[in-house]
Amino acid sequence: MINELSIIIVTFNSEKYISKCLESIKTQCSKLNYEIIIFDNYSEDRTIELLESNYNNIRLIKSKKNLGFSKGNNQAINHSTGKYILLLNIDTILLQDLSEILNQFKNTESIGALGIKMLDKDKKYLLSVGNFPKPWSLIKLSSLNNISTEFISGHFNNPNQLRKVDWITGAFLLTKREYWDAVNGLDEDYFMYVEDVDFCKKLETINKYVYFLPSHYFIHFVGFNKNRERLLIKGYSIFVDKHFRRLNRILAKTSLKINYAYKNIFKGLY
Repeated sequence: MINELSIIIVTFNSEKYISKCLESIKTQCSKLNYEIIIFDNYSEDRTIELLESNYNNIRLIKSKKNLGFSKGNNQAINHSTGKYILLLNIDTILLQDLSEILNQFKNTESIGALGIKMLDKDKKYLLSVGNFPKPWSLIKLSSLNNISTEFISGHFNNPNQLRKVDWITGAFLLTKREYWDAVNGLDEDYFMYVEDVDFCKKLETINKYVYFLPSHYFIHFVGFNKNRERLLIKGYSIFVDKHFRRLNRILAKTSLKINYAYKNIFKGLY
């Protein structure tokens, strides 16, 4: 039987999330022909043991070192067969029938990637979309999230209506293999963070765009990562090199240097 959907998960020391994530997939994907491909980035906890002991319906790929998010996803997808691809973080729980979300994708010609509403562990709304950076917006990375009021608040007047956005989080990113292949998947120059922004930007080169569906949602156990700010700045620096030209590149790099200096001097983040 041909798989309609490949669910791609990258793990790294993820033992506490495995059960809830995989059980939610089983519940919410019961109407679909799907496969689960898990790429483990050299976990040192019980991640491998739990997966091998309790889940014989997955394909597990074990790396001998931590290759990062982009390379992990790319390698997992190389072993997958589905017509559609869902990038899903292991620290997530699906809350609704995924076939309904897939149908939304199929019924909208211009969709290149589709995201849904993200909730935290207490089911409070989290912003999961943003604007592509402009040179001056990189002085303050949070300004990339300054979009419409309904996105900031999480209250949508018509939640069943698709919203076109610049980018969606890679924690839940639904796309089509045809489009994934056309833009060469995730850029492996990004180790972690901003690879999802870059992927969404690349979709524009094939005249496909990113949409957000607020009527459906998932839980994401977003944790604190002390390296996040540093990795974000590094990621956006790579993004600038790839997508900005001439004066805009100079302005963007200057903005990132200001951002870095402020956080280093006044917040002691580095």
